[in-house]
Amino acid sequence: MGLRDRFSNFVYRQLEKRGVMEDIYSNSIRYGGRYANDDSILESSDVYELLQDISNQLMLADIVVEDEEGNEIMHHPVLKILKDPNNYLSGSEFIKLMVNTYLIQGEVFPVLDGDRMHLASTVYTELDDRLIEHFKIGGETIPPFMIRHIKNIGTNHLKGIGLLELGRNTLEGVMNAEKVLTDKYKKGGLLAFLLKLDAHFNPQNGAQSKLIKAILDQLEAIDDSRSVKLIPMGKGYSIDSLKSPIEDEKILAFLNVYKKDLGKFLNINVETYQALIKSDLEKAMMYLHNKAAKPIMKNFEDHLSLLFFGRDSGKRIKFKVNILDFVTYSTKTNIGYNIVRTGITSPDNVADMLGFPKQNTPETQAIYISNDLTKIGEKKATDDSLKGGDESDKEEGNADR
Repeated sequence: MGLRDRFSNFVYRQLEKRGVMEDIYSNSIRYGGRYANDDSILESSDVYELLQDISNQLMLADIVVEDEEGNEIMHHPVLKILKDPNNYLSGSEFIKLMVNTYLIQGEVFPVLDGDRMHLASTVYTELDDRLIEHFKIGGETIPPFMIRHIKNIGTNHLKGIGLLELGRNTLEGVMNAEKVLTDKYKKGGLLAFLLKLDAHFNPQNGAQSKLIKAILDQLEAIDDSRSVKLIPMGKGYSIDSLKSPIEDEKILAFLNVYKKDLGKFLNINVETYQALIKSDLEKAMMYLHNKAAKPIMKNFEDHLSLLFFGRDSGKRIKFKVNILDFVTYSTKTNIGYNIVRTGITSPDNVADMLGFPKQNTPETQAIYISNDLTKIGEKKATDDSLKGGDESDKEEGNADR
């Protein structure tokens, strides 16, 4: 990895001298493509909630580095990069953004720039005759070892597929329906009035124009549903309320059907998930984890491992989720109780007294009760007891025996 880092830094310095890298990253990050559509997707509350639930699981996971035997490597420099990837995103924000981009756009491009990481957009990719993938941002080539193309794979080997493409028609319908209802109630239910004139309207008639303007001013001044306006009107004028053409029941029925389809594009059955949330939150989180989060974690692990360590290294990035985070407090209490109960029944004489089967091992047959018990709570008390304690403790222990 040392040689790889030196080569990476050399390439970066050469590009930096030409002023290329600064332009590439600033344009790619600040002026990313399709940002308007992506933001619009998040305006749908149901989609936003599902994306949050999935990305939060990865954000809350512990990221570790493992060697070939699966042993965790503590304080590896890569962990520092993942914890503080750049000057504008924290490690948690970086992971959430990576997941959301991956799910919405179907692909995401993490870039390793020395000791900094970025998520590039508007990346152009192509395969050459030797089936090697090449990357360009703003017409400039990015070395393959500095970037990874993480794809939400469908049937295309070069391009991932996300919610933006999979559910485009459904999504647009849902978003339009939600916007219609939101706008309607924002504007007081679209309550409108129709001013009817029996007489011929004459723009040159000053008195008539003043009267109409006064009526309209009165109607427009109604900004509260509890307001009451008394408008005296002359002969030939009448006001009728105009019913809103937007029918809530039909729109809600449409949303009830098609909103659930959006979850399927995120690999979630919304009905199942919502039912589990109401009945058993632990099962709901495990359902979400196994159906959506776990496959993403595996894909991210593969690509980030290659990005940081290359193909020839046995080191690996791992996302580790604490399953107990999904367990209720009462369940954790039961787990703790069971551990304590197991400890109580470990000595054979106690197990026999309480009606549990003896284990019949040298450890469980020995009796370790001594004055060491009075040291519980003192610093290193358990360490001392494991080492046999000091000489006085040994003598006291022998005396007890």
